[in-house]
Amino acid sequence: MSYQVIARKWRPKSFSEMIGQNHITQTLGNALHNNRLPHALLFTGPRGTGKTSSARILAKSLRCPTAKDFIPCNQCTACLEIATGSSPDVRELDAASNNGVDDIRDLMSGVMHMPTSGRYKIYIVDEVHMLSTSAFNALLKTLEEPPAHVIFILATTEAHKIPLTILSRCQRFDFRRIPTRQIAEHLKMICQSEKVSFEDEALWLIARQGDGSMRDSQSLLDQVISFTNGHLTKSLVTDILGLSDRGLLLDTLKALVARDTQSALTALENISSSGFDAKIFSQDLLESVRNLLIIKVSGSQMSEILQLPDSELKALAELGSALSQEDLHFLFDMVLKGTQDIMRAQDPGLVLEMLLLRMASAPQIVDLKQLIQQGPVPGRAQPAESMRPSENVKKKFEAPPSLTQTFNGNTPSPKPAARAPQAPPASEHVIEPAYVKPFVDKTNLSDPKERWLDFVETVREKEALFAAKIENLIFSKVENSVIYVGVSPKLMFLKDQMKDAEIRKKLKAFIDSYWGPGYSLEVLLGHETMNGQSAQAFALQKKEDEHDEIKTMTASHPKVKAAQEIFKTTIKSVSKQKS
Repeated sequence: MSYQVIARKWRPKSFSEMIGQNHITQTLGNALHNNRLPHALLFTGPRGTGKTSSARILAKSLRCPTAKDFIPCNQCTACLEIATGSSPDVRELDAASNNGVDDIRDLMSGVMHMPTSGRYKIYIVDEVHMLSTSAFNALLKTLEEPPAHVIFILATTEAHKIPLTILSRCQRFDFRRIPTRQIAEHLKMICQSEKVSFEDEALWLIARQGDGSMRDSQSLLDQVISFTNGHLTKSLVTDILGLSDRGLLLDTLKALVARDTQSALTALENISSSGFDAKIFSQDLLESVRNLLIIKVSGSQMSEILQLPDSELKALAELGSALSQEDLHFLFDMVLKGTQDIMRAQDPGLVLEMLLLRMASAPQIVDLKQLIQQGPVPGRAQPAESMRPSENVKKKFEAPPSLTQTFNGNTPSPKPAARAPQAPPASEHVIEPAYVKPFVDKTNLSDPKERWLDFVETVREKEALFAAKIENLIFSKVENSVIYVGVSPKLMFLKDQMKDAEIRKKLKAFIDSYWGPGYSLEVLLGHETMNGQSAQAFALQKKEDEHDEIKTMTASHPKVKAAQEIFKTTIKSVSKQKS
């Protein structure tokens, strides 16, 4: 008997032997037991995941005369004929090479005839998306209303190419890529049964290269067994398949993580002498940095997320333990950009060398909060003793002052009252920070300019249009219950408006409400108004003064000073944050 390849020899013969498709096998099994099997099924998914095998197993389950609980015996004539594709009642059509309307008509010619034996006649159309438009039209009507004894099973890797009229008449089953760990375990079982010695890492390399396809993985295993004469080692599999050496890849990662340029040069020499493809190596490096980040984030769940051998998971976990997530994101971005450059480069090896050297000499990204908690780096110049905040100040003011004070129009928001600190012992000297000020009641302001500004804003809350007139009046002074204001030469029309009886009546009502009865307003002219300011100008100046004050108090805060010392920086500006 001629040699039978592993992919055919170890093809699953029952649903229990299917790997990685439990959601399919359980659904089909329940449908069989509950007599709810649809007349048309569509199996779709990546290559080598068990679509055609599932179609044949389903056909055996329906036609095997000795099946128990729909589990075929795989020994009777019906099962053997289905396995070899010679059953007269299970017709298979490869639509990739038989995609014309005549092929479908020939297939459909016996639909109305009863099966020669058993209860069902089954039609399996593989790669159904390759059918022509006319062939789909010929299949459509029969697919919608077939005889009770007919079941259609359509299989494809590209369901999006199938017309919606066909899709709507089928019950769809989506096959998934098989996890690498399950493929590796299945390859291990095959090697043990075939009496082939192996290393676990070698099987993991084959399973990873299979990319979720059991058939591809089994074909690669067949190829490697033939080359190695039945002894699978990690190094031999790496050479045969042209893969990156995982050990060399791990050494390169160690050099990059430690920012060790000399070790990176050694890794480059080993990559060059081993003859690895720069494109493949860069892609593997990108995947490894991604694995480092996932391990850092997932913690104990890493084995469930990453399909890697336990030894590699442990090595990556130890390697990434000393890194921050920010630094791993930084390395990933560098490798991603470098990989894209390598794919377009005329000399990929040269670009790979520059990428590794750039990464090995790149600065490490450290979380700012963690860095400040650790304190200034030893060996750097420390601030003078007189500039350091007292311990009492540190305890009472753990967080920096608010940098998000907002201003409403031309009026600064009132500062909240600071809680009165408990009286310290007489022997303890407490240094209060300069930015702590008591709350000021704006209805009893001692500065006349402050009170005039608050008066304008009070009017604005009630009547914005009227406030727009008086905010341009130049405030001079308050004397003997008389408020003296002036008019700018550019706004002389305001003087005439202030003489209007209706406006003066409204203004008098506002003044009585805010300043109290007995106050009046007088409009000055000439040099008497030279020393005054309008409410608008005063508010702008007030805003600038408070911004300077916030900047000063920010620069004096201990944590800001620590950040400046660590990063050797200066404060350029302080901006407010919108709430």
